[in-house]
Amino acid sequence: MLDGRYRVDARIAVGGMATVYRAVDTRLDRILALKVMHPTLAADGSFVERFIREAKSVARLAHPNVVQVFDQGTDGSYVYLAMEYIAGCTLRDVLRERGALQPRAALDVLEPVLAALGAAHRAGFVHRDMKPENVLIGDDGRVKVADFGLVRSVDTVTSTTGAVLGTVSYLAPEQIEQGTADPRVDVYACGVVLYEMLTGGKPHSGDSPAQILYKHIHEDVPAPSALVPGLARELDELVAAATARTPDGRPQDAAALLGQVLRARAALGAEQLDAVPPQALAAEHDNAQDRTSVIPRSLTVPRPLPVNEDDRAVASVMHTSRLESPPVPPGRRTGRARRGPVALIAAVLLVLGVGAGVWYINSGQFTKVPPLLAKTEKQAEARLRASGLDVKQVENEYSDTVKSGTVIRTDPKPGARIRSNDSVTLVISRGPEVVKVPDLRGVPLAKARARLKAAGLEPGLVNRAFSDSVARGSVVGTDPGTGTERHAGSAIALLVSKGNPIDVPDVTGEDLDSARQDLEGAGLKVSVSARQVHSDFDKGQVAQQSPANGRAAEGDTVTLTLSLGPEMVEVPDVVGSSVDDATKRLEDAGFKVEKDRGLLGLFGDTVSKQSVDAGQKAPKGSTITITIR
Repeated sequence: MLDGRYRVDARIAVGGMATVYRAVDTRLDRILALKVMHPTLAADGSFVERFIREAKSVARLAHPNVVQVFDQGTDGSYVYLAMEYIAGCTLRDVLRERGALQPRAALDVLEPVLAALGAAHRAGFVHRDMKPENVLIGDDGRVKVADFGLVRSVDTVTSTTGAVLGTVSYLAPEQIEQGTADPRVDVYACGVVLYEMLTGGKPHSGDSPAQILYKHIHEDVPAPSALVPGLARELDELVAAATARTPDGRPQDAAALLGQVLRARAALGAEQLDAVPPQALAAEHDNAQDRTSVIPRSLTVPRPLPVNEDDRAVASVMHTSRLESPPVPPGRRTGRARRGPVALIAAVLLVLGVGAGVWYINSGQFTKVPPLLAKTEKQAEARLRASGLDVKQVENEYSDTVKSGTVIRTDPKPGARIRSNDSVTLVISRGPEVVKVPDLRGVPLAKARARLKAAGLEPGLVNRAFSDSVARGSVVGTDPGTGTERHAGSAIALLVSKGNPIDVPDVTGEDLDSARQDLEGAGLKVSVSARQVHSDFDKGQVAQQSPANGRAAEGDTVTLTLSLGPEMVEVPDVVGSSVDDATKRLEDAGFKVEKDRGLLGLFGDTVSKQSVDAGQKAPKGSTITITIR
């Protein structure tokens, strides 16, 4: 339970700044997603500020295509956001399992994304981290933009002072070169995402992030039609406009780009919108455990785009239904004329034979690895056999996100070209890795942290307490306790010994040498403060100590503050004043007042004498006696 309200059920994802869990709001009885900052970052004020800024920013964006934030709070060292839970998949899952999308499906995803970002831009915010991982597609087909963790007000986004934020494949050139970010960086990222949906791959690649960043700055994003022949010119123009290397060449914000997308869609015919790109991997998809089933099934319509001119020629010949020969004048049926149809048929058969041979060499002896992700081992084996493939071997791995007993990945990957009758390696999930908390009692803190990491756990918060049985600096216990089972990567709190407690002697009023001897004799260290204070003690004596008399651990340091002696204050003249006035003036000057009425002053109200003459100095806090008549 987090904050006494949110019951954590399962871990969904882990990022560099936070972990996301599926949870239940026990107060409102609804499922939601909890984004919990890593405890090691919660001590950093800038991280916490950025985390809370995400909550405030998204809360202001009441839009149906933005993942909503319900609550923000802290529970001990945990800082969290309670957000809308979207059951479904990410656009990254779709691209991974289906490759390139038909233009209609790509625009169906892009339009709600631009609507969400347009609302953010008009409200004065920039997302700055648009990528397929941050586009959620619900089981009901709704598209939502998530993870506004890098969002900032447009007015405050001028430059970054550390590493460039975002993901390298989607960074605009001005983010890389100058660190600046306005709505047009989101427009650029959406252009890259559209390119990836249309082609199944990113526009720039390289062996290192630096190479990719260089290409963003110095090379234009290529036209998608270079990889997808026959793709509509309007789609090339959309990608080119959104990914212009200079910000002024792009639409001013996502709303402006959305307008261009709608105009481009209106200009496209049904055949152009539903054309299947060669990179599509959906030809053998079915509905069984398919996380991407929300994408329109039109991906399976057999309307492939021609790959090259030779394919067009072969298709033209194969679809010829009737061949006509030139008319022959009556009475002139020659042998050559009679051989014409035969020769023509032979030519057609030759073209078909050559085409079939070319097809077999290039494609006929190959097949594609069917999509097997999230299927059980038996389902995956049956699907491979149906495709003419065998199982090479079965490996098992732990996974926090994939159900136990189902496929995590395959080698080769789904959609990869493979020879018929070849074999595929299946990697099956064992479910989350569960480990036991080791016994760390009596183990020094550094070694205890190392043992936790070796066991697959993470060191958590460290608290300290006195212990008469465990040496100072060693672990007294853990939370949860020894032997408790936890998911790998869970944080374990450590209680570390402060050693055997020592009673700290009170040395105030003693000379420094005497005080030092008493404290060191008790097993404590002594530090003398450079600051000195006035006190009732004589100059050079101990006026204060920290900690005061109480308990401390052996070897702890006690800081001593020496006395400057009493502070001397000039005594005011109160003779002839009323008792109340005299008392107030003396107390305001820092003195205590004692009243001597004697026999003659029982009914008097005037001060006739003061124990210290006016104008003389006396220690602040000392007592001045006034005689009353």
